[in-house]
Parts: sequence; structure tokens; C-alpha cells
Amino acid sequence: MTESQDAFGELLASLREVGDRYAGEEWGLADPTDVAEGLRVIVHHLGTGIETQFEDDAAHPTFREIVTPWRKALGDNADARYHDARVHPAGTYRVRGRTGGAVYVSFTVEAGADDGAFPSGTVGVLNDTGFDVDDDGAFTITVGGPRLERGWLPLAAGASRLTVRHYWEQERSPQAPPVADLGLTIDLVAGEGDVPAVPAAPTDASIAAALRRMGTYVRSRTLDAMAKPGEGEPPAFVSRQPHVFPPPVPPGAHALAAADAAYSMAPYLLGPDEALVLRVRWPECRCANVSLWTRQLQTFDYLRGRVSLNRAQAQPDADGTVTMVVAHRDPGVPNWLITEGRPFGLVFWRFMLPEGPIATPEADVVPVDSLRVADLPPR
Repeated sequence: MTESQDAFGELLASLREVGDRYAGEEWGLADPTDVAEGLRVIVHHLGTGIETQFEDDAAHPTFREIVTPWRKALGDNADARYHDARVHPAGTYRVRGRTGGAVYVSFTVEAGADDGAFPSGTVGVLNDTGFDVDDDGAFTITVGGPRLERGWLPLAAGASRLTVRHYWEQERSPQAPPVADLGLTIDLVAGEGDVPAVPAAPTDASIAAALRRMGTYVRSRTLDAMAKPGEGEPPAFVSRQPHVFPPPVPPGAHALAAADAAYSMAPYLLGPDEALVLRVRWPECRCANVSLWTRQLQTFDYLRGRVSLNRAQAQPDADGTVTMVVAHRDPGVPNWLITEGRPFGLVFWRFMLPEGPIATPEADVVPVDSLRVADLPPR
């Protein structure tokens, strides 16, 4: 048997274990629908691994889309597009792209994500205040190498992947096809040793390594990184108490997070005739939104229903506050967020590049039939 055949068998065995455990009672899933959603996110992780990890080379990197409307994971977002590429800490890379009308663009460096592992943390960040953008939205930055005064992002020891975030505030999701070409390219311009102009053809050993990387990628985003219900210590921006939001705070060096943002998250739990009334006052910031997620950190279906709201979409009250309603059926008021019939989910707030204090979002559970347009503050 070849090495790649051995690795393929290991991948199948790992997927079976992840499916049995992560999508089962060990992770608190017993209802058939919950089990099915657990299996769904495993397949989405596998798809993302194939897209971003399987054909992966730090000497010849390519930006790949991390999530799409049909391949969701790790807190995706209706108002953003995310790309990443593999990098090596000894390399110097030239990155080019376009803003594409986005109101916020940033790059973060993730450490410890070698061979499919979940990143150990964020070790560098550069947003669009730190590089030049021309009138057409085009930009060029340098990643790694000698320090530059502007448009430069260092590669710390252990740097392994470069993540690009584009955020929009508009009515239509930037993830809705057809999506704009952001022109993202990344080229190694300096590094240790001689880099061949053309990558080598796959071998038994290289395919075996890629298959093992795939197994690590899926396990690291399920069994290894996601705590069982009630275990582990959540980040400061995460509440375990339904409908009670923590004060929005930056994520610090939390892996796969935008270090210059502030977050707040809490679960919701609603009966069939209940609604969750959310009230927020948008802070001064580059952009902001709220999203509904599954327990597996996947957004609800934003292409077919309103499951998130940004500042351009949300209708404000007369005093500048925004009132939103999470409900199973149309409550007859503005800013309805659709649960898709899910009694349990997560409500996640993002505030990008906030300036000054951020008021903590508030929430109350009320009978859905008690909500009427006349009951809301006048506009």
C-alpha cells in the first residue's frame, strides 16, 4: 500500500470519528435536526479544507475564498468576504488587490496554523488606514521582510497564514452572486533559498501530506478547538446566558478575529410564540452589523431571508436607537430577523474600528403577538 493510500484511510477514519463524536451526544447533540446540522458543518469544513488547504504552497501562494453562502464556518458574515493564503515567516510577499467598494479592508497574520492546525492566535494586523488606496480602490502592500513606513505587515515567528477581510454596508450582500472580482494576488518576492518558478508535480509523499493536512484541518475546527457544552472558558465577548450581551470588547489576539473590531455575542432561546426585541445604538465606527448563527457558528441563510442587519439596512427609531425583532414569524414591525424556525441560535454583533465607548446591546423576550407598529417609538 502506498503512503497516500494510508493517508486516505486515515482521513476517512478521522471523518468517521468526528462525525460520531462532534455531531453526537458527546457535544450535546441528540435531536435529529441538531445532529444533521453537526454533520453539515463537518462537510463544510471539509469543503473549505479542500479549497484552502489541499493544494497549498507558501512559495506559490494563492488567495482562496474562506467561506461562501453555501460553505459556512467559524462565524461567517453576510456583509463580508474573507480570503486567505499560506505564508512563511522567512518570506517577503507583495500583495495587490482592490477594495471593491468595501468600507473596511484589513489583513491579519495567523500563527500556528501549519499543516491544517487551528491558529494559535493573531500576530499581526494592518487595516486600510495603514496603506494607500488609489481612486479606483486599488492597493499594494508588503508582507514580511524589512520594515517599511507604510503599507507593511511584519511576519512574526510562527506566522503561517494571511487573512484578508472586506466589509461592506449596503442593502445587497456582497456574497450574493455575481460577486465582484477583488483582484487579490500574492507573490513571494524574497525568501530563503531558491524558489522554483513552477511548483513540482504532485508525488505520493506530497499527496499523503495533503490528505493528512485535511484530516488535521477538520479535527482542529471540531473536536480539538470547539469545547463541549459547559466546558472551557469563553472569550470575554461571549455570553452563555440567553439574551444577555456582554459589553462589546476587542478580541485581542483571539485566533481568526479582527483585532481592531469589538464583538458581543449571546444565545437566544425562543418558544413558538415568543420574540426577542433587540435595541442598539450604533457607535461611531467604520461599519457594524448583527448576525444570527447556528450553534456551529454558521450564519442562517442570508441569500433567502433577512438573518442579519447592517447600518444601511436597519431602519432607525426617531431617537437614533435601532429596534430589531428576532421572531419565528413576521411580527409586522421593521427590522425583522428571521429565525428559520430555529428555537435556539446565537446573536453576534460586530463593530469595526469603533471610536469611543460602545453601548451594550439590550434584549427582551415578549409575546410576538404583542408587537405592533403602533407600539414602537414614533419616527
